[in-house]
Amino acid sequence: MTHSLRGLLLFAHGARDPAWAGPFEQMLELCRSQRPRQPTELAFLEFMQPDLVSAGQRLARAGCTQVDVLPLFLGAGGHVRKDVPALISRLREECPGVIWTLRPAIGAAPTVIAAMATVALDAVSLPEVPLP
Repeated sequence: MTHSLRGLLLFAHGARDPAWAGPFEQMLELCRSQRPRQPTELAFLEFMQPDLVSAGQRLARAGCTQVDVLPLFLGAGGHVRKDVPALISRLREECPGVIWTLRPAIGAAPTVIAAMATVALDAVSLPEVPLP
């Protein structure tokens, strides 16, 4: 019986400001701590490293035979509908022994929508952001 190792590839947009990645890096560490045997990587579309292909190749080298690609986007805009499938096609060519599965954008998950509504309704309890 062959063992199948399933990886998780978290995919965010990226930004010029390195602080922007903080919540995504925290999410990565939470995923890794809750499922330490599941190889998990974080990748970015632009401005930051690693990119999707590099992070995907790292999962393939780690022995993953299946990888779930989870876009950390609120909705399925042009990046999720066009850019991500093109990048996954490239991964399929470069790592043919791996099954790459694109999952819906995280913002479409009912639990994420409910969590955002809860925060929105509790906005008065959030700290004020000082304006310049």
